[in-house]
Amino acid sequence: MPTGRYGHASTNRTRGTHDVPAAAARSAADDGNESSTTNPSATQGEAKKDEPKEEESAEKAPVTVTAKAVAFKKSVLAQGDDYTSVQVTITNNSKNDIEVNPLYVTITDTDGSKHTVELGVDEDPLDAVTLSPGENVTGTVTAKGTFDAKYVTYTDGLIGDSVRGDVS
Repeated sequence: MPTGRYGHASTNRTRGTHDVPAAAARSAADDGNESSTTNPSATQGEAKKDEPKEEESAEKAPVTVTAKAVAFKKSVLAQGDDYTSVQVTITNNSKNDIEVNPLYVTITDTDGSKHTVELGVDEDPLDAVTLSPGENVTGTVTAKGTFDAKYVTYTDGLIGDSVRGDVS
């Protein structure tokens, strides 16, 4: 049996714990106590399956934005048909709640011009909500004028961090 970076694999074998996955044994040895967050009855294959998930979640941005161009659906508040709509999904990958509001979203066109969102002009608007960790919301943001949307920008609050999503 190969030894880990601290040589614990052979130590664990002499203690009679050779059936415990090496990752669990290293985890217990690294933190200096005998308990481990890894399920001792888990097989090594199961531990390996869990490891990439932890790495993937660590690599995720705290907030992700996806967007796609959609047809404008005129509501009773719209004046005319000269609007551009984008369906947006905002996902909270962080450990804290985030506030989503259509006023926190802008649309940038292919010419680089930024457009502010018009409230209530599309039938399927993005709602103002609080997203708990792991939650998402989908709705439409609409701006005055006809243009080709390139990306949308969500700002966490009015002056927080901004996240862009390309329009597909």
